[in-house]
Amino acid sequence: MPLIKLDIFSLRNIQALSLTPCPQLNLLIGANASGKSSLLEAIFILSRSRSFRTSQLKQAIGFESPELIISAQNRYQNGSVATLGIRVDGKQTEIRIDQQHRQRADLAYALPVQLIHPKSYQLLDAGPQTRREFLDWGIFNHHPLFLPAWRSFSKALQQRNALLKTRQTQQLMAWNKELIQYGIVVNQFRQQYITALQPVFLELANYFLASSSIELRFSSGWDDQRDYAEILAGDLMRDLKYGFTHSGPHRADFLTFHDKRLAKDYLSRGQQKLLMLALMLAQVSLLNQNAANRCIILIDDLSAELDLENKSKLLKYLAQLECQVFITATSLEEFGDLSVLNQYQVFHVKQGDVEQP
Repeated sequence: MPLIKLDIFSLRNIQALSLTPCPQLNLLIGANASGKSSLLEAIFILSRSRSFRTSQLKQAIGFESPELIISAQNRYQNGSVATLGIRVDGKQTEIRIDQQHRQRADLAYALPVQLIHPKSYQLLDAGPQTRREFLDWGIFNHHPLFLPAWRSFSKALQQRNALLKTRQTQQLMAWNKELIQYGIVVNQFRQQYITALQPVFLELANYFLASSSIELRFSSGWDDQRDYAEILAGDLMRDLKYGFTHSGPHRADFLTFHDKRLAKDYLSRGQQKLLMLALMLAQVSLLNQNAANRCIILIDDLSAELDLENKSKLLKYLAQLECQVFITATSLEEFGDLSVLNQYQVFHVKQGDVEQP
């Protein structure tokens, strides 16, 4: 499911850029601040309707420009081609697929993107919310019914918390019913996904770390061996005291263990980076097995995260993954031996423009 054409207008230092990428590996080289990360950001925005570099999308609009526009032609697994587009000005975001107005979720389904960049490696030691977002993105692409269940649970949680803060207990039972119904569904999706992800992750962890003693342990956010309704009833006084719901899928987490010890406390920083790389690529591999559209991989600043041996391992793996990849580096030498690659294209990024060497 590759992008076959990408057009970017007024995104940071990119004024107008048109790119025809390779369906497999695309190596983007250039000096710092040349626009390499902005090009990856454009693809990410086209997929997620948000940026990985700023919390406010309007801040990505080019200087003295009223709006940014990103569009692409995207070939699906069945061979059909769709036109995707997003326009962002200071007030709103407009999304189109084949010239029809669509929602953000439609864009995300049409163009799944996995981003690996320096901040991605905080996944092991970041807070539980970061890991929940990682998990839920995978499930979102794995199970179409997950999103409506998650939205219904989130609405029920928001309403229940509002009632707890104002101590309006007479309405709690109605929202408890919603919370329990959809919370159990969300939890089941997550448990099933972790079970499916575990063997793929183990295979990749063994590839990068030569270790088969890797385990993912999932926590539901409550003791799921007990009835969720009983948990909520037992928590009621504490929930009223603090004004929020203590137990449920919104408190879920997963932890990574190596040799039965918590990986973030035991492995070196370099090993942790490889472990997170294995986890993210396992998610891509699982998505590509089941989703209608293959995932695009974006890797920003490859040389900052991996030594030459592991860069070679990564490129060799990506070459046989059969999905489109965009990788940035300051020079071609940073990629190491390119003879192991069957199909790749090099683009030189300079001052917001791209040329093929």
